[in-house]
Amino acid sequence: MAKEINDVLLEEDQWKEEAAAVVQDVKDHLKEIRVSEILRGNEREIHFNLTTLEENTFCVQLSSSGFRIVSRSYDTNSISDGPSFETPYSLLNSISEKFKESFGHALEAKLQALQGT
Repeated sequence: MAKEINDVLLEEDQWKEEAAAVVQDVKDHLKEIRVSEILRGNEREIHFNLTTLEENTFCVQLSSSGFRIVSRSYDTNSISDGPSFETPYSLLNSISEKFKESFGHALEAKLQALQGT
């Protein structure tokens, strides 16, 4: 069965790869992030448990609608009316100043490396 994210159809394995890519992209700028083993949802969503560098915990749902905070606790889905974000970066920038700083410093270092400085 195929799933839709950002107007692209994803097969089951691609959906899991998308989740793994999200974890890989942001893990260095968070205290912890992992796919929830408890909240399986349906085949159209994946849940992440994460802790920001400020020690705030969240459960985030990834679906075809984007990324959305569904709880301030791991493995819980208690918030049904929060905003959706197109990218994990926009969601994390909205909840963690330290994520924004860490990600910005890493991006700056990569750009300087490309320039050879």
